Amino acid sequence: MQYRHFDKLNLKPSLLGFGVMRLPTITNGDSTVVDQDEAVKMIRYAIDHGVNYIDTAWPYHNGESEIVTGIALQDGYREKVMLATKNPSWLIEKAEDWDEYLDKQLEKLKTDHIDFYLQHCLDKENYDKFKRFNLWERAMAAKKAGKIKYFGFSFHDEQDLFMEILDAYDWDFCQIQLNYLDTEYQAGLAGLERAAQKNMGVIIMEPLRGGFLVNGIPQDLRQRMDEHPAQYRPVEWGLRYLANRPEVSVILSGMSTMEQVKDNIALCSAEDMVPNHLSQDKLDFIADIAQCWHNKKHIGCTACRYCMPCPQGVNIPECFKHYNYFHSANVNAERTARERYKELIDTHEDASQCVECGACEAACPQHLPIIETLSNLHKELAQK
Repeated sequence: MQYRHFDKLNLKPSLLGFGVMRLPTITNGDSTVVDQDEAVKMIRYAIDHGVNYIDTAWPYHNGESEIVTGIALQDGYREKVMLATKNPSWLIEKAEDWDEYLDKQLEKLKTDHIDFYLQHCLDKENYDKFKRFNLWERAMAAKKAGKIKYFGFSFHDEQDLFMEILDAYDWDFCQIQLNYLDTEYQAGLAGLERAAQKNMGVIIMEPLRGGFLVNGIPQDLRQRMDEHPAQYRPVEWGLRYLANRPEVSVILSGMSTMEQVKDNIALCSAEDMVPNHLSQDKLDFIADIAQCWHNKKHIGCTACRYCMPCPQGVNIPECFKHYNYFHSANVNAERTARERYKELIDTHEDASQCVECGACEAACPQHLPIIETLSNLHKELAQK
């Protein structure tokens, strides 16, 4: 495993971090629950093979993620890792709530401290609340009490706000969305560089945009990748792009299968998976791939499922998945996407069920135009 830095923190995190948000599930009646046995095996396998940064959060898997993580870290595994979880900003209604959620998380995780504690999903609304309730002082008190070691934030808003938040407090680290397709989105590359200038460690989330940069690549662009002399697979292009940046501390991957765990570990253990290893020709190539992709119609859904469940039963991530595939230029994409969308229509999970209540847009950390896109995609995909 390659190991990186946390700049002002004297720590060596693994390049690959385990994001405990897309675990394998099993059907239990009308709902799905985490396949706990398999999830524990996956997390422990990762730790046994060099991963030392484990990231979870209050809402992942409807609250199951922290519980499963706590179980996986028993039997001596807790001492082998840096554990990260997040305070649910949107649920804080008064200052005291911050401490109550932290205490509940410590209990769920079966630990007496969190190594990396983040204020989750800072956008303008949540940041205003953070300041109004003076939650920084709550975090500093938790540090003093030994409940958390380091305090940072995850970010989901415009770049100007990211810069403002960076300068407002003496954060230990931050977490941003970044991949070769989203270099100008939210904090972006400029935010990564600014955080590094402030001697902060930077955690990367959505490096493969929820698998979209692996399974959603338009056919013509995938062919160009396949024909490139480097012979990198799509997942490797995604991870190498980020590992190439010296400012990156950890790349989080939300892994769903043991095969993905083993594959990502192998990639992040390669001898050349180090800063500045990509040639300018390769950087130019992936930048051109990204530009060509941007020129195609798509919506940047990462399938994080924060928007779910929809009160009207719309399966929003699946609708967007089929919409992106419809515009992917893959062979038979239009026909296949319409067939899959017809299945959602048959089960009343399609976009026509939307009543524009806005619950999804309020919950979406990407601030996507969900309502407008649902309307547009139904017009396209429901056609005969």
